[in-house]
Amino acid sequence: MTAASEDTDTCNHLATAQKRHAAVKPSGHGCVECLKAGGIWVHLRLCMTCGHVGCCDNSPNRHATKHFHATSHPVIRSYEPGEDWGYCFPDELFVEVLPAKPGEAATRHFDPP
Repeated sequence: MTAASEDTDTCNHLATAQKRHAAVKPSGHGCVECLKAGGIWVHLRLCMTCGHVGCCDNSPNRHATKHFHATSHPVIRSYEPGEDWGYCFPDELFVEVLPAKPGEAATRHFDPP
């Protein structure tokens, strides 16, 4: 994983996500697919294109990455309290801070049911 510069000039996807005017609406308080199937997750990720909430790559089903492969939505943001980082799948770039718009940041860690 490579760290992106603070101005994200090296990645148009992260620059676009940082400059967005409207917030994405999270699809729920947990991984959408895990909730439907009774699965579990470790941490959650928020798609910055459509608001899909999926589980991280340390989770058994890796739904956030599967969502990227199915949709080509390029950027995710951590959906964990106190975490502001973002990641671009196509460019494999990580940014320490991808500011959240109102409603995009998790207020607490959501555990599987």
